Amino acid sequence: MQYRKLGHTDIDVSVICLGTMTWGEQNTPDQAIEQMDYALSQGVNFFDTAELYAIPPKAETYGRTEEIIGEWLQTRGRREQIVLASKIAGPGEDWIPHIRGGHTRFDKSDIPQALDASLNRLKTDYIDLYQLHWPQRKTNYFGDLGFEAPEEEVMTPILETLEALSAQVKAGKIRYIGLSNETPWGVSQFLHLAELADLPRIVSVQNPYSLLNRSYEVGLAEVSWREQAGLLAYSPLGFGVLSGKYLDDSRPAGARLSLFPDYTRYCNLSAVTATEKYVALAKSHGLDPAQMALAYVHSRPFLTSTIIGATTMEQLRSNIDSINLVLLDEVLSSIDEIHDEHPNPSP
Repeated sequence: MQYRKLGHTDIDVSVICLGTMTWGEQNTPDQAIEQMDYALSQGVNFFDTAELYAIPPKAETYGRTEEIIGEWLQTRGRREQIVLASKIAGPGEDWIPHIRGGHTRFDKSDIPQALDASLNRLKTDYIDLYQLHWPQRKTNYFGDLGFEAPEEEVMTPILETLEALSAQVKAGKIRYIGLSNETPWGVSQFLHLAELADLPRIVSVQNPYSLLNRSYEVGLAEVSWREQAGLLAYSPLGFGVLSGKYLDDSRPAGARLSLFPDYTRYCNLSAVTATEKYVALAKSHGLDPAQMALAYVHSRPFLTSTIIGATTMEQLRSNIDSINLVLLDEVLSSIDEIHDEHPNPSP
């Protein structure tokens, strides 16, 4: 396994991070425990979760993923070996009314409430990295394009959010803070205000990044590299699309897009065409398409860790083994050629 510093901290995190959002929905607790045991045995010391999980979000499975991790931590006694990350949900009155009525705010009331509930489910007294899952303000995330200026919005001032998080850091419940699904403006504001007010500085940005979505490179990549707030790349395989398993309209039994066909972010015509070319490129060099896609993400200078998710042990083993793959310059050049032809089909 390879390791990189988490932002400006002295924490070494594995370049591969174990994603957990399927646990409690697509994966049973026993399967999740097997994944955690195996990942740790392979040197993966970074686990990422969220109060929102399992995915897709619903009241019946809200918080279940954190509960499963907590059960594992309590049984195995490995808390000090794990860098544990979780997230507070953003507002979502229309799709997550079961989480604090959908009126989640990043303020001095909601942050401690959400954090304490996560700590209780995780059966731990601290979280290493606590992240804001998506912005409270109206902006583009989850694939939205075409920014529209809000006529009015209820937004907790970022300074207040930082102060609320700082109180939890001082209480020993959080070690470091991070953002997720953020924009260059949002990241810059958090960094700027933290410096002005001597408040905790973000150490990471968890955003989507893959061969089908390299939009992070426009603006945010430089911020991550210069400000030591590295990318935690989620959906590095585009919901598994880059493995090639969905090509020719195939829908394998039990696969995410077979179970949840409404997740169409990586399934448009341009994305399918690009995927066909990436898969063909991998096979022409004797590479596993999924491992090639992951190795590309691992190799980016602005990356801290790649968040992988697997529903089978076979997938997990292959994904973790991608850390040993170094892509030839010829392959990297061909990837860029495909990207030039099909830039960011799944932003």
